Amino acid sequence: MKRGKKYLEAAKAIDRTAQYDTEEAIALVKKCASAKFDETVEVHIRTGCDGRHADQQIRGAVVLPHGTGKTVRVLVFAKGVKADEAAAAGADYVGAEELIPRIQNEGWLDFDVVVATPDMMGVVGRLGRVLGPKGLMPNPKAGTVTMDVTKAINDIKAGKIEYRLDKTNIIHVPVGKVSFTDEQLADNFNALMSAIIKARPAAVKGAFLKSVTLASTMGPGVRLNTVKLMNA
Repeated sequence: MKRGKKYLEAAKAIDRTAQYDTEEAIALVKKCASAKFDETVEVHIRTGCDGRHADQQIRGAVVLPHGTGKTVRVLVFAKGVKADEAAAAGADYVGAEELIPRIQNEGWLDFDVVVATPDMMGVVGRLGRVLGPKGLMPNPKAGTVTMDVTKAINDIKAGKIEYRLDKTNIIHVPVGKVSFTDEQLADNFNALMSAIIKARPAAVKGAFLKSVTLASTMGPGVRLNTVKLMNA
């Protein structure tokens, strides 16, 4: 992969053989962010899980204390009173069966998170092939299948993010923007890591955190000290 001059210049500030403390890593990521837009700060966590086994899956959600810095658009599948409740709570879109053809046939995906009441999952299930690969399928573990749609919407708008293993057993999540203060990014990062360490499956043998890397959208990765993170 060919890298630009800015990337290569920024990468010189990072010792590839080192594992940094959280505060040092955040400072380096911010220093190395050189894009003209406000880059997202992302965490990439390589785990010792084997996601092919059900007892080694990780999936959950955590509310970041300072949000993600992104305006999140929420779609809620609900009917009747619950649809009214969702609209009142600030959902961007609310609907039921009538949304199926719009999403399936017209490719409408102008939303970032999907919430559904349990009674609507039969309807939402028909969108599995569209929503599933994009990580948009509502899930009880992530708190997006619930009767308490007000709480779900409030949490998401406040900075709730979902984490899950990808096919290579890595978790990729945003923890804020480069414009955040070091303290805000550290708070968000620590909240995420605390949740993920607590979610460690009992069936995982050996090292749970194989590597943890912080990076901005266009910047080089900075590796963190996994031993310190596990003992924090």
